[in-house]
Amino acid sequence: MRQASDQAQDRTGDAGQDAQDLRIAVLATRFNQELVDQLVQDARTTLLELGTKEADIVEFRVPGSLELPTAARWISESEEFDGVVALGIVIRGETPHFDYVCQGAVHGLTRVSIDTGVPIMFGVLTTDNLEQALERIYGPVERKGTDVALGVVEMIRLRQSIAANK
Repeated sequence: MRQASDQAQDRTGDAGQDAQDLRIAVLATRFNQELVDQLVQDARTTLLELGTKEADIVEFRVPGSLELPTAARWISESEEFDGVVALGIVIRGETPHFDYVCQGAVHGLTRVSIDTGVPIMFGVLTTDNLEQALERIYGPVERKGTDVALGVVEMIRLRQSIAANK
């Protein structure tokens, strides 16, 4: 099984993968906390490996995935962070609740990112079962916590590049 650090090292040569001097909010749910904690750990490890200082990675927790957009807006509007990594896990149950939660989270986080201009990476796993969630958390092909950390850095650097070329 590949470690998060191996994946980060594979991609640190990519354009925009220097996270020095960035301040990143890691916003995570308490629902499914044991699993979400691994996503948080992988995101944090990746950001540190890319050069973010420990003090510049600030973690916030919300009850569940529907609360992510509101908290992401508050974080974005604070103007204290260059980007937000939003993490959670929604596993399909036997009611339509799954669909409402997933749609609310994705639409809400997208809207906040577009409205504020702050890069927000969607790291909410939406899976049919626990096995799918575990595969996306622990690999070997994908480690979602690592992927979203890499993605937020890339989007922050793209935004900075565009601003510098005005």
